[in-house]
Amino acid sequence: MKEIVRIGCGAGFWGDSPEGPQQLVREGAIDYLVLDYLAEITMSILARMKAKSPSLGYATDFVTAVMKPLAREIAEKRIRVITNAGGVNPLACRNALEAVCREAGVDLKIAVVSGDDLSEDVERYRRQNTKEMFSGAAFPERVSSVNAYLGAFPIAAALDAGADIVLTGRCVDSAIVLGPLIHEFGWRQDDYDLLSAGSLVGHIIECGAQTTGGITTDWRAVAEDWDRMGFPIAACRADGSFEISKPEGTGGAITLATVGEQVTYEVGDPQAYVLPDVVCDWSRILLEQVGTNRVRIAGARGLPPTSSYKVSATHADGYRAAVTMMIAGREAPARAKAVGTAILSRSRRLMAEAGFGDFSEQSVEVLGAESSYGANSRAGAAREVILKIGVRHPSKEALQIFAREIYPAATAMAQGLTGFAGGRPEPQPVIRLFSFLADKADVPVTVSIGDSTTDIPAFVPARTTTMERASSPTTEPAPASGETVKVPLITLAYGRSGDKGDIANIGVIARRPEFVPVLRRELSSEIVRDYFSHYVRGTVERFEWPGLNGFNFLLHQALGGGGVASLRHDPQGKALAQILMDCPVAVPAAWVARGGPLEAYAPEESKP
Repeated sequence: MKEIVRIGCGAGFWGDSPEGPQQLVREGAIDYLVLDYLAEITMSILARMKAKSPSLGYATDFVTAVMKPLAREIAEKRIRVITNAGGVNPLACRNALEAVCREAGVDLKIAVVSGDDLSEDVERYRRQNTKEMFSGAAFPERVSSVNAYLGAFPIAAALDAGADIVLTGRCVDSAIVLGPLIHEFGWRQDDYDLLSAGSLVGHIIECGAQTTGGITTDWRAVAEDWDRMGFPIAACRADGSFEISKPEGTGGAITLATVGEQVTYEVGDPQAYVLPDVVCDWSRILLEQVGTNRVRIAGARGLPPTSSYKVSATHADGYRAAVTMMIAGREAPARAKAVGTAILSRSRRLMAEAGFGDFSEQSVEVLGAESSYGANSRAGAAREVILKIGVRHPSKEALQIFAREIYPAATAMAQGLTGFAGGRPEPQPVIRLFSFLADKADVPVTVSIGDSTTDIPAFVPARTTTMERASSPTTEPAPASGETVKVPLITLAYGRSGDKGDIANIGVIARRPEFVPVLRRELSSEIVRDYFSHYVRGTVERFEWPGLNGFNFLLHQALGGGGVASLRHDPQGKALAQILMDCPVAVPAAWVARGGPLEAYAPEESKP
């Protein structure tokens, strides 16, 4: 057993920079290279690709931009590679990878983890009256893809069998990191605390440069490094503790803020983050800055896993079309809204004359007038904006009428209207996500190496954890006392937002522990829902995160359907945390007085 296992993540999504795997292989001194390519949006794209060609449906960048230039170095340094680049067609990915290895003159043993594709079981799930796990919707009539989120033990089994490269289809993102740790340290299926810790490692590094300072709230601290960002490395020990770093000489930063923000990314209840192998309790983890660009993390706890896999199906739901144009001059926001209303009204009338019904959904956003802020916008006097119109309809032909009525606005509507993006908008299929639970016993998983295939039985403990879990216990917020002043939330906290289907999460971490009571009082679920009332159609949940001195908010029905189903300019809620950073919060006046922790944010009239 190695004392320390070094794992580097060289890709956080399909399309990430090939510099990531290059710097890790050449400068990272890593034992494992992991690459995460899949997102819910990506799966729908890959499914369409496979439908067009049986040789497609996987993340081609892995073969062409990673393995083709690096295969020989990876083999010489005995670095093992784990990736979910297989997408919806892992066997095609393996075939392409074998060709690249032959061309490079290297002999790398490739394993394929199969079983996530449940497309042959669609009729069975429909007969069982399977419902969408969040909305309760009925099973769709036709689906494009159906994939279960598998866990890490099949990956570990592939490594146990001597695989140099492990290709998976859909698995939870953290599994590509947890798998090597199970293999190296011999962790068992009931080592719940260790499995939770290994999952946390994967959760932190699986988004690549997001951990090394990318998209951090305090962006100025790393902006000069954006052209040469480092990718994360986790140095892991058998006791579940680990340190996050990056290759020497690369850009970015590994700090309590950059790592802490990433911990909150796309998590629900921090006491019960459900994964296939373990239910994670990360509520009291501790982060420690142990050196320059080195953060140590410990304290993850685990509970028995559930008896189910989460399954994501994608299905077509009509068509969508979108267009953008610029409008400049006085009253630009008001003119943009008027143009959007007129184009929709004209299209609606012409569609009715042609025998079509109304739009299923429509969206008008005025970018530059702070549409994302709703009633909190302060840009009503902007003199240059981008009008974005998005529409959805069951009929492609109906949207072609809409597309024809865009350009006439250039001569029939507002002066200063220009800068149409592209030609007439071409209607595109709307792909929606349908999530449900499937019994692990009904999802056979296998590992194939060459002509050998091994069944990997699912582990279901005698005592399992249910999917639903009560919110973390909260401390009643103390009422404000004494004189207070309003400051933007960003003065007190960092933030990071992400998405899961139509649910957005916003993690808020206090910059100093003494700020937590104020955040507890000033950021209730009701206040956050009111701040995003122009977006949120469901409830807002708040979970305390004592280990991080923070909170996590879940905004239900907040993304207009989410992913490729949403008509919004920000369908995945990536901007929501930074929008919340402008929310005004009341702090003691002494905090902004001379010598106070927020002196720099004192109102001008109160400064001496």
